[in-house]
Amino acid sequence: MSSGEKFTLVEVTGEPTIKEFLNFPVRLYVKDKNYIRPLDQDVESIFDRKKNKLFRNGNAKRWLLKNARNETIGRIAAFYNEATARANDQPTGGLGFFDCIDDKQAAAMLFDACRTWLKENGMEAMDGPVNFGERDSFWGCLTEGFYEPLYNMPYNFPYYKNLFESYGFQNYFNQYTYHRDFEPGKIDPLMDDKADRIFNNPNYHFETINMKYSDKYAEDFMVIYNKAWARFPGIKKLSIMHAKGLLKQMKPIMDQRLVIYGYFKNEPIAFFIMMPDISQVTRYFKGKLHTINKLRLLFDIKFQKNITRVIGRIFGVIPEHQGKGVEGGLVKAFEHIIASHKGRFQYTDLELNWIGDFNPAMMKVCEQIGAQIRKTHVTFRYLFDRTKPFTRYKKVNV
Repeated sequence: MSSGEKFTLVEVTGEPTIKEFLNFPVRLYVKDKNYIRPLDQDVESIFDRKKNKLFRNGNAKRWLLKNARNETIGRIAAFYNEATARANDQPTGGLGFFDCIDDKQAAAMLFDACRTWLKENGMEAMDGPVNFGERDSFWGCLTEGFYEPLYNMPYNFPYYKNLFESYGFQNYFNQYTYHRDFEPGKIDPLMDDKADRIFNNPNYHFETINMKYSDKYAEDFMVIYNKAWARFPGIKKLSIMHAKGLLKQMKPIMDQRLVIYGYFKNEPIAFFIMMPDISQVTRYFKGKLHTINKLRLLFDIKFQKNITRVIGRIFGVIPEHQGKGVEGGLVKAFEHIIASHKGRFQYTDLELNWIGDFNPAMMKVCEQIGAQIRKTHVTFRYLFDRTKPFTRYKKVNV
């Protein structure tokens, strides 16, 4: 719908507007039982110049949209980083944290604000809804599978898709979330045979992480990630310091049984990194991670309370060992872990997060391990020059 009402943009600049930026979605989704409020600190760290290194060569700006009664009816953020912007056919910025009432005029005002500001800063296109940071958080518009969100994954009303498309955004790529339960025997027979051969080959072995040797596993993570993922467009190589930082960041909520590495002749070749879906606990925190809530979260993780869902954060096999059965080997290694902890393994479901439709090989792996698409998020792109031909994200691993 479009109301014809007069709306006003307000820039987010200080504590009152920041608080409103965080609280508006809570009111918008108040009747939606699936909505889970993100932790305030997870959102605000993205806009903190001291914490987000992308500000070194970029910038961000946020707005609220008010109606004639001074009520907030929308919010949005725009951002760019010179390095990531120039990795595209045209300099491309981003917009994210978009929430809005079902009104095309209101949405258009928010999109216009982003477009104008990004254009002033040398951009020629904008992607959205995306994050001013890593792709694994706050990225994509949910278009199918309106279930409760995983930790730091976007959730929105079904009408958001129409708001983006009505403005002129086009589908740049889909991100799929695959789901399977932990019942054994769901691996495709062909992959299962390959996995058995890998298990019976003494040159290969699989192990769970041991944080007593975190430096060793951080280095192994860096090696695998840079070979398996950093070759894709828009994904930078990891340094050892960054890898150590990622493991340190994961440590407080890590279940070491969920982080599996694969080796060939003791050289790192693969990983399957899963994390407990802490949104099943933080959904009751009202956005706050104060001392009591921290203790509550740590208690639930340590004593395996209230968390039954696991998020597949990243799955990677270096190119030389892809298609040989290592993918299935990682999953079978995990099934062995589940069996060895029978009665002491509270998790029942796995969701493999952020599988791009531009990566058919990874989609095939998900299907072969017995997972099915549960959710679809869309990353949209809008070209400022409306005469320029639009192209979707190029496929990889084909």
